[in-house]
Amino acid sequence: MTQAPIARRAPGDDPYAWLESRDAPEVLAHLEAENAYLEAELAPEAALREQLFEEIRARIRETDLSLPVPRGDYLYYQRTQAGDEYGRNYRCRRPANGDLTPDPATEELLFDGNAIADGGFLSVGRFTISPDQTRLAYSLDQVGDETYRLYVKELATGLVTELPFEECDGSLTWANDSRTLFFGERDESHRPHKLYRYHLGDAEPQLVFHETDGRFFLGCYRSSSERKLLLLSHSKTTSEAWVLDADRPDEAFVCLAPREEGHEYFPDHGVDGWYIRSNQDGINFALYQAAEESPTRSHWQLLVPHDPAVMLEDASLGAQALVLSLRTAGLPVLEVRPYGQASYRVDLPDEVYSLDAMDVLEFDSPVMRLRYEALNRPAEIRELDLVSGTQRVLKQVPVEGPFDADAYESRRLWATATDGTRIPISLVGRRDLPQSAPLYLYGYGAYGHSLDPWFSHARLSLLDRGVRFAIAHVRGGGELGEAWYRSGKLEHKQNTFDDFIACTEHLLEQGLTTPQQVVVSGGSAGGLLIGAVLNQRPELYAGAIAEVPFVDVLNTMLKPDLPLTVTEYDEWGDPNEPEVRARIASYAPYENVKAQAYPAILAVAGYHDTRVQYWEAAKWVARLRERRTDQAPLLLLKTEFGAGHGGMSGRYQALRDVALEYAFVFRVLGLTG
Repeated sequence: MTQAPIARRAPGDDPYAWLESRDAPEVLAHLEAENAYLEAELAPEAALREQLFEEIRARIRETDLSLPVPRGDYLYYQRTQAGDEYGRNYRCRRPANGDLTPDPATEELLFDGNAIADGGFLSVGRFTISPDQTRLAYSLDQVGDETYRLYVKELATGLVTELPFEECDGSLTWANDSRTLFFGERDESHRPHKLYRYHLGDAEPQLVFHETDGRFFLGCYRSSSERKLLLLSHSKTTSEAWVLDADRPDEAFVCLAPREEGHEYFPDHGVDGWYIRSNQDGINFALYQAAEESPTRSHWQLLVPHDPAVMLEDASLGAQALVLSLRTAGLPVLEVRPYGQASYRVDLPDEVYSLDAMDVLEFDSPVMRLRYEALNRPAEIRELDLVSGTQRVLKQVPVEGPFDADAYESRRLWATATDGTRIPISLVGRRDLPQSAPLYLYGYGAYGHSLDPWFSHARLSLLDRGVRFAIAHVRGGGELGEAWYRSGKLEHKQNTFDDFIACTEHLLEQGLTTPQQVVVSGGSAGGLLIGAVLNQRPELYAGAIAEVPFVDVLNTMLKPDLPLTVTEYDEWGDPNEPEVRARIASYAPYENVKAQAYPAILAVAGYHDTRVQYWEAAKWVARLRERRTDQAPLLLLKTEFGAGHGGMSGRYQALRDVALEYAFVFRVLGLTG
């Protein structure tokens, strides 16, 4: 039997703080030993891992063509080729008849990620064509730390120029002259804090804006009309926007509404002036209009009032219609308002689903694209006629091999939390399952992020082996509006954990599973959720997966020099305040590991992760090894040395990671391949 690595205990309040010494030989040796231990422990599943990888790979159409996007004289699209980790980006001449079929005779290769990655890590930050379509600007992270290099390609000649700027956040925004770019720079804490203007060919960029408040992130984007550039400085509770005419990029940005603590607003420019989504009248946001020449706050006129039961998440502007992205009863809804005609809501076929308005078409397009998927239905790109409301499916992500969506039942359940709040659960499983079956339960619950149901080719390997999959839509997320988010953050964070436990108990009470058959999973802030729940109610679970888990939350929040810490005070609180420190300490997973039995655990870290440092998972696993009273269940740590917060970048690399996790699940549940 392989001996588990035992981390050295050092003197002091945090005996495993030495694991924070990045690149120290002792740290690297320990992480390598943990990886070796994982491989040894899962050696009996080696064949199963390979089987799962090939099984999942066989469901994916490896050679495929994305749905082309028309822009000006061209169609833009991506091809994937079997065996390649990354797609290749192309364009061809746009047919006059509106056909979306690429023309091989005029096809141009724009970008080949395989050639650039050369087997290593690759993340494309921004990929943007100039307004005159003569240049491509893109940004690349080839380490995983979310620091980007900037490039401009002359499409007529193929000449690629790397821009000589350091610490870039990956953003790139064109002005309408097609030679002026705006880009962002990060500070020591990896926060986008400066915006620069750069004229191609110049030696130096010009500083446009410097955000000195450590809570605020800077961003720059083009308006829907493509006539304006917008600079947004945004914390988790407050925003401030500045505007510039895209035809006059050398002028100064003008502020629309000076920041006011608690006021969040997001402007856009459309066919008849300005539209501003703002929470000044209520936490679920309202929509305002302002004339072209007077966009400042005193001129805003109410268009869509605040609704305490409906969250206004976004507004998409086109020349034909205004499209509102709403959230009601835990589900996304699109309301279309054609100019001069009656509004309508988009009809959808499933009980629980994910729906996004895709702002990829030209401003004057009479149609828009929607991305729609459900737990049992692969993603579809639908075309919506904005005036008539008719829909047609342009492309469905294929599932290769035998697949019948109707063989799987997708439904919505509701649990009741300890305070009486009803918590939605999305559930999918094969229709032929017995009443009680193994269950994989997923959760997140932070930052107001809505965890809408999604389809997964890989997940079919769970479902077809008799495992149900469920999502607990706990407070701290945004599924039921801003109030849902606020009731799961700061002093209300325990609600997130209570909700997840309530969802587990509801599924048990309904006879859908047993504690010996439940594996739970969460990543990043969802990893904090998993860590806290395991400390509080470990007997409910057979196993857990925590990906890049934010489990050392107290120590991290006490270190303002770490990336992103100061910006997180609005989410978790500032532990330099004694009452906040006590509150965080009461649930922080690392501090609250107890002398008790724990289920099997797999923790995954990214060595170059700047959002959740690798040592959070490493320290947590070390303390679990020290304190847990049962030594039989698996306790494994995998550190991805070539990855950041999002895991491995190549598509086959990512599939192997999923195969590893599923092999762990099957081991824990006693299921065979």
